[in-house]
Amino acid sequence: MRKKLVFATAIMMASLHAKAQTVASDYKGASNGNPISACVFCADPTALEYDGRLYVYGTNDHQQFIQNKKSGSNGYGNIKSLVVFSTDDMVNWTFHGTIDVGKVCGSWCGQSWAPSAVWRTTSRGTKEFFIYFANGGGSVGVIKSTKSPVGPFNSPLSQSMIRHGMAGVDPCNWVFDPGAVIDENGVGWIAFGGGDPQSSGSKLWPGNSRIAKLKSSMIDLDGAAVNMPAPYLFEASELNIINGRFVYTYNTSWSDRNDWTSFEKRNGQSAPSSCSMCYMVSDNPLDPDSWEYRGEYVPNEGNFGMGWGNNHTHLHKFNDTYYLFYHSTLLESSMNTGASGFRSIGVDKVTVNENTQKISKMTLTKTGVTAIKNLNPFELQQAETMASSGGITYENFKNIKAVTSKNTLGNDASENLYIKMPAGSWTSVRKVDFGSGAKSFTVRAKGTGKLEIRLNKNSGAASASVEFSSTSFADHTIDLDETKFKGVKTVYFVFTESTNDNVQFDAWQFSEDSSTGVKELHATSSAPVVKGIYDLGGRRLQETNANHGIVIVNGKKVKR
Repeated sequence: MRKKLVFATAIMMASLHAKAQTVASDYKGASNGNPISACVFCADPTALEYDGRLYVYGTNDHQQFIQNKKSGSNGYGNIKSLVVFSTDDMVNWTFHGTIDVGKVCGSWCGQSWAPSAVWRTTSRGTKEFFIYFANGGGSVGVIKSTKSPVGPFNSPLSQSMIRHGMAGVDPCNWVFDPGAVIDENGVGWIAFGGGDPQSSGSKLWPGNSRIAKLKSSMIDLDGAAVNMPAPYLFEASELNIINGRFVYTYNTSWSDRNDWTSFEKRNGQSAPSSCSMCYMVSDNPLDPDSWEYRGEYVPNEGNFGMGWGNNHTHLHKFNDTYYLFYHSTLLESSMNTGASGFRSIGVDKVTVNENTQKISKMTLTKTGVTAIKNLNPFELQQAETMASSGGITYENFKNIKAVTSKNTLGNDASENLYIKMPAGSWTSVRKVDFGSGAKSFTVRAKGTGKLEIRLNKNSGAASASVEFSSTSFADHTIDLDETKFKGVKTVYFVFTESTNDNVQFDAWQFSEDSSTGVKELHATSSAPVVKGIYDLGGRRLQETNANHGIVIVNGKKVKR
């Protein structure tokens, strides 16, 4: 008789399983890439590339979703945080948690919507990361980090950066939706504005679009803002520089287009559809007459689960390919919770002629983009890295309050998140390259439950399984039938059992070597398999302390 073990780990092949387990719904779709998250509502995307990864930031619609008790319409008023995702392959996305902008900025911050992120290396060799955001509809704020794209962030100002009454800002109906860019000379620029036409404006020329140069500090305007002639502008300003020219994108209004023919520089183009994405190009952004209207590149996607809602896009070149980030209500429509207006970020490839700055008209898709590289299962992977999921819960979003304690990232992006896995919940990663074979697997988890590893689909027989029980986060290692774990696969981690629905999934790793200490079907928890200390983005850290940050459990903090 074997001794009873405190940390019991078991491997059982599919032939040993007799009990079927219903898995949580797949709202995203097994072959779809959009939205990038199957469980977090977020919108108004922006992105920056750093150290080989693409970091995507968005308005935290999920905070309002939780505040609304997962019902009703999105009123945006309770959103005081931003979400952060990153990827290096465009299909598997690491959720870094939330940036608590309300706490970082203090009492002057009412909301945080529509971020725009840039970074630079200063003449002193230090790195600076800036995120500009809409403080509701009345001003634009900024937060700054000198450490990393996920923080810690601080507020370099004691008030909003752009406000009514500043030179060139008025009359502007909504001072919001910033779009920032840094040019080839290291000079920062920012566009903003939106809303219904001014009393002196018209449907064709609302008069609410602005652009301004930034001082070298990147936190103050260098001179007066200038009004850009953006026909039918409503919101969603973004800036790019392509081949030395400024490219300004925006979302159009719902108004009729009866006055389109009065636009002398329409160059034979048809009027843009309501709530479509349009763009303009300039060599001299502070000269209103220099802006050339180029037309519509994303028509209103009324058949894309968006109704006749607006959009907000971000154009980004990553690994020599242009991608367009945007939002839709695909996930909300699929979930059918009865809630409305809760958006999700998606991404598709877009064709851009860099010589002419032409953005080809495109259609948004559920399929999304393909992986640009395979995922390495032999490196430690955080559970928050996934292509899709079902039934999972991240940290309690209600913790975004003034009483929330700071973690090691300064109460900004959450580090060392775990995923709460009730019975039937699952996550998946795509394009996992096992090469000639994996011989063992380690899961880091807490609680009592059972994890099945399923290949290429989340239903059916398991290729391996792990039973575990531990009162703290521990590593549980099993041997594998390596003939099943060869080549490139989609891997599903399905938690078929979870005592009190409270299993917590933190990280995983496959190995090309057999596990040590695993005899027959039982073993004690193995020693940690970490070969180094990594952050959620997969970057190796220099610190020797493996305990980073805090874990939020039902709104309370517990040290790792």
